[in-house]
Amino acid sequence: MTIAQLRPHFTVKVFFDVLVIILLFSAPPLTHAAVFRDSLGRNVTIPFVPKRIISLAPSITETIYFLGLGERLVGVTRFSYFPKEARKKPKIGAYTDINIEKVVTLSPDLVIATADGNKREDVEMLEEAGIPVYVVNPRKLHQVLDTIERLGEICGVTDRATHLVNSLRERVTKVITAVRNRERPLVLLVINMKPLISVNQSTIHHDIIQLAGGRNMTGNQPVTYPRLSMEEVIRKRPDAIIISSMEREGEFERARKEWFRWPTLPAVQSGRVYLIDSDLIDRAAPRIVIGLEEMARLIHPEIKWGIIHEQLPIPIYRD
Repeated sequence: MTIAQLRPHFTVKVFFDVLVIILLFSAPPLTHAAVFRDSLGRNVTIPFVPKRIISLAPSITETIYFLGLGERLVGVTRFSYFPKEARKKPKIGAYTDINIEKVVTLSPDLVIATADGNKREDVEMLEEAGIPVYVVNPRKLHQVLDTIERLGEICGVTDRATHLVNSLRERVTKVITAVRNRERPLVLLVINMKPLISVNQSTIHHDIIQLAGGRNMTGNQPVTYPRLSMEEVIRKRPDAIIISSMEREGEFERARKEWFRWPTLPAVQSGRVYLIDSDLIDRAAPRIVIGLEEMARLIHPEIKWGIIHEQLPIPIYRD
């Protein structure tokens, strides 16, 4: 059950009463109290600029480092491995299975969660312990950039966040301008091979394909992550097949060769079966701009892109 699915949860009162007292006496003095509306429409009161932050998702971890605030992170989830500095941070479980007791004992000033990945009951338990929890839920690229700005504001680095996000928006604009008025190839994005699974229009992947100048073959499917038959793929005849996978080298080559069993597909005939790093398009984090740029290169190889992007500078700032 995710945050978007409300469900009451009761905790062990004595444990949390003690921890609330610890948190109250260990908190830094109030310098500015502010109320921020999160992605669930909740008004979250943050009493001072947070100096001890816990991230409940890898995308949030990346964002905090991008803002130059990595030293404020006192806890991250198990798969927060980018940038490499994040691997040294205390782990508080997988983002779908948070160790609440460990989070609370780390005495965070702020916990940042995601609506899709984290459980509502986990948020409720942390709030019962007196910890502000701000929930994000970006579904489109522009919402990712807006979220980065908002987290910068919450963390007291508004000007810095605005500057960084503006640089990302410029890169997005370059891609959109480059593909404007071009023919839009039909794209099949594969997020799983067996069974064959793609994405519909409610996902951030769909938004990336559209912005990169393509048409999502499964955009109109009623299911968020539709399973496909080869008969359907053959019937729809995608111009490009892009495999989003954390697997590399041998695994990709095996997956790629699988597609050459269907030589009538336009994507196979033109050799347009590609791999894209799943982290660049799955995670609602700053690197999704690199994902957009790479997606555009794959969808529109006829464009002379030159060097339009470089590895995002993470971290950029240090406190």
